[in-house]
Amino acid sequence: MGGFFGAISKRDCVLDIFFGVDYHSHLGTRRGGMAVYDRQEGFQRQIHNIENTPFRTKFERDLEGFHGCSGIGCISDTDPQPLLVRSHLGLYAITTVGVITNAEQLVDDFFADGAVQFMAQSSGKVNQTELAAALINQKSSLSEGIQYAQEVIEGSLTLLILTADGIIAARDRYGRLPVLIGRDPDGYCAAFESFAYRKLDYEDAYELGPGEVVRLTPESCETLVPARAEMKICAFLWSYYGYPTSGYEGIGVESMRNRNGGIMALADRKRGLTEGIDYVAGVPDSGVPHAVGYANQSGIPFARPFIKYTPTWPRSFTPDSQKVRNQVAKMKLIPVPDLIEGKRLLFVDDSVVRGTQLRETVEFLYQCGAKEVHIRSACPPIMYPCKYLNFSRSNSPMELLARKTVQELEGDEGQNHLEEYADGDTERGRAMSDCICRKMHFTTLGFQSLQGLIESIGIEPCKLCTYCWTGRE
Repeated sequence: MGGFFGAISKRDCVLDIFFGVDYHSHLGTRRGGMAVYDRQEGFQRQIHNIENTPFRTKFERDLEGFHGCSGIGCISDTDPQPLLVRSHLGLYAITTVGVITNAEQLVDDFFADGAVQFMAQSSGKVNQTELAAALINQKSSLSEGIQYAQEVIEGSLTLLILTADGIIAARDRYGRLPVLIGRDPDGYCAAFESFAYRKLDYEDAYELGPGEVVRLTPESCETLVPARAEMKICAFLWSYYGYPTSGYEGIGVESMRNRNGGIMALADRKRGLTEGIDYVAGVPDSGVPHAVGYANQSGIPFARPFIKYTPTWPRSFTPDSQKVRNQVAKMKLIPVPDLIEGKRLLFVDDSVVRGTQLRETVEFLYQCGAKEVHIRSACPPIMYPCKYLNFSRSNSPMELLARKTVQELEGDEGQNHLEEYADGDTERGRAMSDCICRKMHFTTLGFQSLQGLIESIGIEPCKLCTYCWTGRE
């Protein structure tokens, strides 16, 4: 994934960009970047590796050298960016969020047309932001180029472009990700997360529609390309990677998660699955609000049987050694013995993707004396790797726990019945859950239904992307 923040103002706004980008750190752990424009000094840019050090720490030293009344920045889980690009469209900085699934074909097309080169990464792949810029540069204006790039790209492309005259913000064609505009007395900003600019004293001004392109100046937010009618915003935004204090399309993340947990609790109560549970808990961090909703609706006390120790083990700390990574994961979890020993615990997680960390967490709880550990997933079984945003980081469907379990149960024939396996009320759905319970040592396992998830969001189903669960575009 990734996130971005940009601002343009009548005053120096470097600190706004710095803090605005930092507030997107939950969306990526690999690269951070800032590009600022100043009338006297021109473009200034810096990119840092943030895999083991937070964005804020890496960029604090750069602030003294940055000056300007406009700029953009990003958190990226993929390529280094923002990039500075010089073309017939002028000199500009660009940052993107999304994924280009047909990148290799597009690069080959450039070579076939006589393009000389792309800068290659160590893997041999092309920086997707550079590829997006190359596509944009095929046209006679930035807005035309953005439209062209979005038409030929398979996947999604949401971006910010910084020029000497302003900032261009573009939401991907189907609006799979949000772009929100804030305003203060001196100018405008664009962000993935609305809370990032509210904390900087900007007010909500506008939310781009699918495929919409706008230009920001200190005085205005001007639409260059109008919004399309069809929207497919990612439903997983609310369930998992959106920040709790944000909202998209008028739907608050924290409120949705509470509703979602309550809907799961009602379904479990009808099946008699809430009896005998001592405590409801959430797998930190994003599972917690789902669990609060579950506890409130079920009447079972909410508790925190373990706490994540983050002062010295931040989320972004990712050692190279798998052995060390496993040890760090173990060191983060600090048990509360009197809330675990001899207790029947029900944990709600935001999702179950591969299940590796969840299995380790359950084993940890049993080692600490838990009598039973019941697991609830706040979304349906993930059956397909995301090809639009790449949040699941899975290269093959068989890396996904649900798909791998289906293969174990029925071989290739099971892959023809994925919709049935995803439904917990069917024989196949129950067989998959039972198999996962045996492998992972869960007492019981339950998944939120697709209908329940959509109900908790409250947006028309046709406007939501649910590809990772259904495989339907």
